[in-house]
Amino acid sequence: MKRPWKAREKRLLQTSLTLDFLLFNFFLLLLVLIVYLMVSLDVVDFRISDQVVDPDLNVEAHVYVAELENELYSGGGSVSKDKDTEIQRLKDSGGWIEILDANRTVIHHVGDKQDAFTQYSEADLYAGLENRSDQPYYYSITPFSTEGAAAYVLLKIPRDLVSVRINDNQLITNLKHPLSFYIMIGIGLVLSLIFVYSYWVARRIKKPLSILSSGLTQMIQGNYSTRMSISAEREFVQIGETFNYMADVIENTSAEKRYAEESKQRLIVDLSHDLKTPITSIQGYAQALVEGRGEDKDRQQRYLGYIYNKSVQVARMIQNMLELLKVDSPDFRMQIERREIGEFVREIMADTYGEIEQKQFVLHVRVPDQEIYARYDPELLSRVIQNLITNALSYNALGTELRVELISLHTHVVIEVADTGVGIPQELWSTIFDPFVRGDEARTATGGTGLGLSIARRNTEKMGGRLILSRRGRETTVFTIQIPN
Repeated sequence: MKRPWKAREKRLLQTSLTLDFLLFNFFLLLLVLIVYLMVSLDVVDFRISDQVVDPDLNVEAHVYVAELENELYSGGGSVSKDKDTEIQRLKDSGGWIEILDANRTVIHHVGDKQDAFTQYSEADLYAGLENRSDQPYYYSITPFSTEGAAAYVLLKIPRDLVSVRINDNQLITNLKHPLSFYIMIGIGLVLSLIFVYSYWVARRIKKPLSILSSGLTQMIQGNYSTRMSISAEREFVQIGETFNYMADVIENTSAEKRYAEESKQRLIVDLSHDLKTPITSIQGYAQALVEGRGEDKDRQQRYLGYIYNKSVQVARMIQNMLELLKVDSPDFRMQIERREIGEFVREIMADTYGEIEQKQFVLHVRVPDQEIYARYDPELLSRVIQNLITNALSYNALGTELRVELISLHTHVVIEVADTGVGIPQELWSTIFDPFVRGDEARTATGGTGLGLSIARRNTEKMGGRLILSRRGRETTVFTIQIPN
């Protein structure tokens, strides 16, 4: 079961907005309840202050007629003091009853009479029965039909003990404050809640967007090391992770491009430097021939041989440089497929056996009989193996042992090209694969271009593999080619 209250980074934005809306509705209902309670308390307080002391007290005169008749005319003219009677409750509340004759003269009263009226005119009674708020007493009158002289029963209750609308249920007349007061409070509270809700939702969305905008601005300005850390809903976290991945790719691509440009510049500079020596030699020997300093045939042939050898060296150097640049070109298309590699290695060794035999090397080829498959480009891998063999043949003495071995491992295939020759100085191991780096200065005279190992490493990396230099026992130089299978 999905939990909507889980961490923001795992929640959808839709879920968060829904929870915010539900929270908004909860507080809105809470505000409505608060306003309702305020109005209710206001009404209750008003009624409590305006009602009579005894809430069971009747304020209509006709209620008391029957009790007056029983008390006055059947019990010797005295009124019962039983506290449960209507008349006693009236007296306890401070009110009283006046009995008027036909001329509106007070002939008897029940209770403590608080005013000095002994005779009423019709105008007095009409004015009293209006029950205005400024009157001192509340009036209620009813006919009193008996055989005697009495004609009316007039009820009086102190005005501050009863509201003129005590039995009216209209809420407006019972509020201490006008209705507009509560409307304004309600509108103010709702607007405040809407403002807080809008600010909260806007902040929830704006904060991660600001981080994204800042990161994109940094990227536009060329700061590819920019990374984002967003603590927000899942969509924003995914955008941040995608941005960071994109930044990684761009940063790596930019670094590789910068390194490639620097390598090309360094390659051109190094090539210019390395071409200078053979070209200068060619110019010197050619000038000697032009000036006639090669008078005898042997000297002329020797000069021409020097010119030829140097021109071959220049051509090889240019060819290697073009091959190195070709692999780095975006237009270069590799033919990497999963192929059988054992027979492929045997064919390469068969092609180079003549050169190995000429150098009188002791060759050890170890290729398993069973089929071994790997993912490689035949042209690139052939160039790698041939360059490593050529490197061993060029810089080692006659009789050196050369081992070429194919090993199948779980995740990759290994080809080792090792020799027991002079080896490569340890201090050059970190740079030996850079262009125009040679094991020693004397190797320049052998015609080496210093690009063979650089081409070998570049081709291996293009196939998704690695080229590693090491030393093992008698074998002073061990090149290990690792390619995926």
